[in-house]
Amino acid sequence: MKSKLILLFLLATASFTSCKDDQKLEGIDVDPAVTTFYFIRHAEKDRTDPDNPDPELSQKGLGRAMHWAEILDVVAIDAVYTTDYERTSMTAAPTVVKRDLIAQYYDPSSINIPEFKAENLGKNVLVVGHSNTTPDFVNKMIGEEKYTAMDDTDNGSLFIVQQIGNKTTDMRLIFNCNCPR
Repeated sequence: MKSKLILLFLLATASFTSCKDDQKLEGIDVDPAVTTFYFIRHAEKDRTDPDNPDPELSQKGLGRAMHWAEILDVVAIDAVYTTDYERTSMTAAPTVVKRDLIAQYYDPSSINIPEFKAENLGKNVLVVGHSNTTPDFVNKMIGEEKYTAMDDTDNGSLFIVQQIGNKTTDMRLIFNCNCPR
């Protein structure tokens, strides 16, 4: 009986190894890197001076920025990218500080998607943008025009793009915030 169990185990192991080898021969990576991108729009900005092109966050926005850091606390964030604006930098700041990272600035109009993906392979990345640039960036990452510009009051959408080998998935979650007004 014991020898039959050993033989069964050896056959099962051999067939599993054989399947694994067949997958590699077909060009399938059996252990691909998993890369996850978290895209958010900046939190609520201070609207007291409508002529200010680069306002800071409002009190509610500061609360939301801290809320994002709490939501993302369960994720091992490896890198943070933000546009070069006060409101995006301030939105990213609680996560950056909590993770002891340095925010990297990006220009949404000149981002090289294949290079961006390659630089962040195997990482968990937070990207903070704007109502128009965030959905556009997500669309470029997934290779289709799926998401439209966000409403100006939408500061709670979280887009998650995950790359596993050559397969890309995406989703949009919405988080309400009981942030101070």
